[in-house]
Amino acid sequence: MKGIYLDNAATTPTDPRVIEAMMPYFTQIYGNASSMHTYGTRSKEALENSRAKIASYIGCQPDELLFTSSGSESNNMALKGIAFANRNKGNHIIVSAIEHDCILNTCKWLEEEGFSITLVPVDSYGTLDLQALERAIKPETILVSVMYANNEIGTIQPIAEIGAICRKHNILFHSDACQSFGKLPIDVVKSNIDLLTINAHKIYGPKGIGALYVRKNTRITPILHGGGQENGLRSSTENIAVIVCFAKAAELAIKDMDNENIKLFTLQKSIIDDLSENMEGFYLNGHPNNRIPGHLSFSFQGLEGDTIRLLLMLDEMGIAVSAGSACSSNHGGDGTSHVLKAIGLNQFEARGAIRVSMGRYTTDSDIEIFKKTIKQKVLQLNSIFSH
Repeated sequence: MKGIYLDNAATTPTDPRVIEAMMPYFTQIYGNASSMHTYGTRSKEALENSRAKIASYIGCQPDELLFTSSGSESNNMALKGIAFANRNKGNHIIVSAIEHDCILNTCKWLEEEGFSITLVPVDSYGTLDLQALERAIKPETILVSVMYANNEIGTIQPIAEIGAICRKHNILFHSDACQSFGKLPIDVVKSNIDLLTINAHKIYGPKGIGALYVRKNTRITPILHGGGQENGLRSSTENIAVIVCFAKAAELAIKDMDNENIKLFTLQKSIIDDLSENMEGFYLNGHPNNRIPGHLSFSFQGLEGDTIRLLLMLDEMGIAVSAGSACSSNHGGDGTSHVLKAIGLNQFEARGAIRVSMGRYTTDSDIEIFKKTIKQKVLQLNSIFSH
């Protein structure tokens, strides 16, 4: 059996068209963008053209977008940079209970530095409680950070409504959009977003490149100091090759978004309909409709504790899926998902869910094989535990 890759929420293969766009920047246009000679100015031109292109896709000005090494770095910069730059105003930060680990762990570190953190709850679908958000706001609140759509369960947040609340209270609003950029329309101005995190490797670009939008005149402290690149906010020699890649990947994703989403929603519905009709105990995690295209999180009642076993059984058949967030697998602990607990699952149920994330190269045939195989493997597990 050929390999079937259904873990695009963890990372995507790099599109050959993106690789092709990158190659000249290793051997021909390789100058340092800070150099004044022709080699440098050609790299600088590629850098700024890429910046302008990506900025146009989220509705911001080019000089409001700075490049980083990853979504995690962008998130760290957003939270730490805003916290320390605005400490004279207040020390309170609000985040949702289902944020990515790089947000939650940054918040834990900030608590050690004297900041106060409030986690706002979500409902059973993983949607932020807007009333709870407004109640959590204090005079000393300086930042709200809520991810655009959740990486584990796929639920899309009411970003415009959150932005309106933050604007009403004169509080900065940051959103981690790594799972959403290139899949959902984003307009930072219309949604009142002050800072936005995006990256390339979720949209068929390379790993090791991200970006952070920072609204003009926003006070933010750099976390990297050096030569003053990226308007003095992120020192380091820019990696022109992967920045060009990022821009090309973004261009392709935005151009093909509507057609790709139609395909992904169709495949997604096919899995939900098949498993809900034919598999006893199947249930969906996250919102049934308001979710990222091609992203599914589901469990089988009574088998949640054996998600890893099921994942490995599928892997033996050449099918790659996830047991939740790929990043969470780097931690120890009790094996439960903070996201699944936040939507109301109990300690046993929160031990795991199968995450299936389809992508650009997923075919109808891939999904037919997946549906057939997972039903067989779940029956095998049921057989094991019925004795």
